[in-house]
Amino acid sequence: MLSPERRPSMAERRPVLSNSSSIVVPHLAGIEDPLPDSTPDKVDVLIVGTGMVESVLAAALSWQGSKVLHIDKNDHYGDSSATMTVDQIKRWVNQVNEGEYPKCYSNAKLYVSTSIENGRGRFASRDFGLDLAPKILFAKSDLLSVLVNSRVHQYLEFQSLSSFHTYENDSFEKLTNTKQEIFTDQNLPLMTKRNLMKFIKFVLNWEEQPEIWEPYSNRPIGDMLVEKFKLDKPQVFELMFSIGLCYNMHTKTPEVLQRIRRYLSSFDVYGPFSVLYSKYGGPGELSQGFCRSAAVGGAMYKLNESLASYDPSSKIAYFNDGSKVSVTEKVVISPTQAPKYNQNAPEQKYEIHRLTCIVEKSCEEWFTEGESAAVVVFPPGSLKSGNQEVVQSFILGSGSETCPKGTSIWYLSTTQQGPRAEMDLDAALEAMEASIVRESSSDLENDESILRFGPNGEPVINSVRLGQSFKEYVPREKIQFLLKLYHIQYTSTPPFAVVDPSLFDINREDSERLIPGASDNGVLYTAMPSAEISYDEVVTAAKVLYEKIVGSDDDFFDLDFEDGDDAAISKTDFENAIEDDEDDEDAEMSVGVGRSGTAECIGEMEI
Repeated sequence: MLSPERRPSMAERRPVLSNSSSIVVPHLAGIEDPLPDSTPDKVDVLIVGTGMVESVLAAALSWQGSKVLHIDKNDHYGDSSATMTVDQIKRWVNQVNEGEYPKCYSNAKLYVSTSIENGRGRFASRDFGLDLAPKILFAKSDLLSVLVNSRVHQYLEFQSLSSFHTYENDSFEKLTNTKQEIFTDQNLPLMTKRNLMKFIKFVLNWEEQPEIWEPYSNRPIGDMLVEKFKLDKPQVFELMFSIGLCYNMHTKTPEVLQRIRRYLSSFDVYGPFSVLYSKYGGPGELSQGFCRSAAVGGAMYKLNESLASYDPSSKIAYFNDGSKVSVTEKVVISPTQAPKYNQNAPEQKYEIHRLTCIVEKSCEEWFTEGESAAVVVFPPGSLKSGNQEVVQSFILGSGSETCPKGTSIWYLSTTQQGPRAEMDLDAALEAMEASIVRESSSDLENDESILRFGPNGEPVINSVRLGQSFKEYVPREKIQFLLKLYHIQYTSTPPFAVVDPSLFDINREDSERLIPGASDNGVLYTAMPSAEISYDEVVTAAKVLYEKIVGSDDDFFDLDFEDGDDAAISKTDFENAIEDDEDDEDAEMSVGVGRSGTAECIGEMEI
């Protein structure tokens, strides 16, 4: 029987749409029903860990016809991509500090308010869904194509995200990225508007204009933006850090052009936004959607099952419960679930420092009307810590269904290495705290210097942009933090590597770069999630693994459903779905399913 600790699945939250003409979404059998006690005698592929890449791979192999056994040592799905309740986070922190993930995580520190106490506090543990590796989804991307073609989108709900802010000079400037916004922005000089439009036109097909970018191919893109397009620092920072989501000032020009085009080409695919995120949780929800698809395709699932050892000569995998299975093709292992004696797992040498907070504040001031999410970036040198690397912040409100009304979740991360990283995260948190308190404080209502007036003469607080008048303002209220989690995550994927265009051309060199733990003994290792805030790495890595197992990626999610329906979702369909759900503040793409599993409660630790 399932513990009441788990968060409700999407199938329980919302029934399947009755007017859907696509294949019927199966009920919870095979995913949330009791799992089989027995282990099959023989499978083609054993996959250990239910993270994002492993789950996509399991679904692709199952629909291709491979017999797959997919296990996870945890009692919930998601592995390194999991969406967890507060009590699950408590247990996970203890596991990290007890050395259960020596190559994957370290230095986990947790503070939990007494307000989150099941049966005693104002909030329950399962009211919150916290992502270990939060991600956003670009509207024009490989993963979205796979979600549609595989019909995994039927298990999920998506919302739009159009609020991107760049922090500079104590100000959160909202991104100006459309022609209309550029031309109507009263703060932009006419020449700057022209230069911005010239650059946007160039970047959409930049590879066809080598005479412009090749002289800067080995130089930071800031040089080209200033010298060639005559852009000022605010526009350079917006393009590099809000649109391009770069980490520092030194990123080479071609890499940033690829990222900027990724954002601009995703705009207006499904509506006036470039980015989506999944409700009820991020990669954890998507992982479960692909696991469900794999189960429908014939994959077998077992939770609370650990790989003890694998004998490459006999091709037999042994499990901690005493069972075993013969594997005819490959064993695929997540670094978090490799047998402890194994020294062949890829080295996770790059650090990602993460700070996750639950805040008792709605933070609606940062969101576009009707949305429940925002991205805030802190460029190098914008924080009092003198940060050399960007701090990225992903903010989710209650409309995301990951936290109750009146609260929000802040995900901060940086690729800065060493102890300096924690200082940068603390400085960014302090800046965010001061900003939201100032913008939402009732003290401002009587401060004429911070007011502007609407078309009918009504007073409106000058929100989002923190002008000079805010700097001396000291609010009376304080932010109440319900949870703070700090930890270091490691990955074998270098910062920025996953958006290198060459990675999307599958070949041997790319395969070895993406799967550094690959060997010829029948075992393949996946990589820990990268620092990249998008899902760009997922399909690329899954295809590399798929090709190594099957021999070619030609039939990767090449599905032919029996009902003959066209699986594609049109722009009109998606926009209609958003309009239909406006009363619920949803921007949903389809119906979905996914859950967090059970966990024990452990003691609190101070951060």
